[in-house]
This record gives sequence, structure tokens and C-alpha cells, in this order.
Amino acid sequence: MIAFIGRETLAIISGFGAFAVFFATALGALAKTRRLLPRVVRAFYEQGTLCLPVILIVGMFTGLVLGLQGYYVLNRFGSEGLLGALVSLSLVREMAPVLAALMLVGQAGSALAAELGIQRNSEQIDALETMGIGSHGYLVTPRLLGAVFVFPLQTALFVAIGLYGGSLSGSLLLGVEPGIYWSSVERAIQAQDVWECFIKATVFGILTIGLCAYQGFHANRGQSATGARAVSRATTRAVVQSSIAVLIADYVITSLLVS
Repeated sequence: MIAFIGRETLAIISGFGAFAVFFATALGALAKTRRLLPRVVRAFYEQGTLCLPVILIVGMFTGLVLGLQGYYVLNRFGSEGLLGALVSLSLVREMAPVLAALMLVGQAGSALAAELGIQRNSEQIDALETMGIGSHGYLVTPRLLGAVFVFPLQTALFVAIGLYGGSLSGSLLLGVEPGIYWSSVERAIQAQDVWECFIKATVFGILTIGLCAYQGFHANRGQSATGARAVSRATTRAVVQSSIAVLIADYVITSLLVS
């Protein structure tokens, strides 16, 4: 048992170290990579345009559910006028950055891990390195740059559509005056809440895209499976680890900013 715990602990520490080296290499390649803009634009398309429908759908129904549940909770205390504050603070401080990041991981992150895993499996990454092209700068760095800009934008869109969904629940279904709802939203949201939302979105984007790229990049290394099974396992690990990392980072950032 002691030997097993020791091996697992060393494996976890080794994994953290390998990811840190991978991430630092990708960041260091920023100054060396040429013709970066076209690949960054492609990252915008993959993480932004292709993920837009799921952000809109999930954001709308999150707002609708928050409006319904919030109204029935506040109705017990005769505070229906605070529905806008409840929906807006729930979205801006917690739900929008977390849910938007999870949705982007499920679509863009999994696609990135699978793409890099296939490229590793078919030796395309090895071919890039043989030709003297930095594989980290060519494949990973543009995705990280895209995440820095796209994740906050997608989160802001999630907040906007979620607030509208909460307004639909409160105004059309439950009879809350639209003016009261939106004035409550305006009074509740402070600049600190917005900054916290964007900080979380940026950190989540860098962390999740980095993890997904790392898993795809090392799909066939140190694994018992090879070929398509290795790509499948790498994609699964990327989604699971990224989702867990989002929740852990959310707690850490919230505890630091609240204190």
C-alpha cells in the first residue's frame, strides 16, 4: 500500500512538472513563431464561432432556470424585486465563467485534444520537428493566444443572454416588472464583479486549452494503448482534467478575491 501511494504521488508530481515544462515551452515559442496571425484567427474560429451556438443555448436556459428558481426563493421572503440582483450576481460571479468554460472544453477542447492526438499518432508532429519547425509554437501557442481573448468574450455573451433569459422568466412567466428587474441588475453588478468574471474566464481559458493541448500532444507517450485508442483516452483525460481544473481554479480565485 505504501509503495502504491508513493508511486501514485510521484506520478502526479511528475505530471504537474511535465505540464509546466510543456506550458512554458509553448509560451516561450511566442517570440520565435512566425506567421502567427493566421493560426490565431483559426483558433478564434474554433473556440469562438463554432462554439457560439452552445454558449447561446446554455446561457439562455441557465438564465431561465435562475429566473424561475430565484423567484420562488425570493417570493418566500417577499423580495421578488431582487430577482435581477440574484440572477446577475449568480451569473457574473460564478455560473457564467464556469459553465462557459465547461462548454468550451466539451467542444473546442476535446476537438483540440483529438486533433493533436491524431497528429501525434500519424507522426505529423515528429515531421514538423524534423523539418526544424517548433511544434509547440506552431500548434499550441496560437490556441493559447486565442483562449486569452475568446474565453472572456464568450463568457460576456453568456452573461448577456443569461440576463435576458432571467428577464423572460421573471417578466413573461412570473409577472415581475421589467423595469424593476433591470434596475435591480444595474444596482447589483459592480466593477469588481465584472473584473472577477473576466479574470476567471482568462485563467480558465489558458488552463483548459493548455491541458487539452498537452494531453493530445502526448497521446502516445507513456501509455499502454496506441493508435485510435490512445487518441480516445487522451481526449477523455483532457476533458475530465480540464473540467476538474476549472472547478479547482474557480475555488482558488474566488477565495483569493473575496478575502
